[in-house]
Amino acid sequence: MWPLIFLSILALSTIIERIWFWTQTLLNEGKILTQILETASRNWEIAAKVARDYREHPIAKFLYAPLKLNNPEPEVFHFALESAADDALSAMRRGDKILEAVIALSPLLGLLGTVLGLIRSLANIQISDLGTSSTTGVTLGISESLISTATGLIVAIVSLAFYRLFQALWFNQVRIFRKAGGELEVIYRQKWMDLDDSRYALRSNRDPLEQREL
Repeated sequence: MWPLIFLSILALSTIIERIWFWTQTLLNEGKILTQILETASRNWEIAAKVARDYREHPIAKFLYAPLKLNNPEPEVFHFALESAADDALSAMRRGDKILEAVIALSPLLGLLGTVLGLIRSLANIQISDLGTSSTTGVTLGISESLISTATGLIVAIVSLAFYRLFQALWFNQVRIFRKAGGELEVIYRQKWMDLDDSRYALRSNRDPLEQREL
């Protein structure tokens, strides 16, 4: 039971920490994302400042990574988005390994406790004692040994329920990150094309002047 108590405390602390994390993440995510994308469509430099102000939030930290670059190539911008997404999404899965370990170990530890309790109880039974009042304590010992299995199953079921919930939230974040990154990349590529057009127009205006000088 002591290992089960330790695992239950470990799972409970992890669940509480993850609930707090997801509450803070989902609370203002839509507002922050809309503000950054709308600002980026109007003024790219201000968008970087907005993302920097909210960089403690995962979605803002994800978008700030490419925004802080100074006129990168579109391919570099894309790689920066992918790298930042990997880092942010990996951080969101913190605690999953602990819950996976609790889910796997709790039923096994409970079953082990039951088996050890049964061995201890049945070791005290003699064939001559069967059917007499001497077996009352053995029956009580068997029922007590089953408590560890029930405890292990309860810990595993609760941990599994929250683990699946956190997985669903994570998969939803993958979808949001992919959509937000795609929208930001479209905005940047449009900005990059506008810069190319202005550079081409500038070169075209210079060429006749240069030919005259020659």
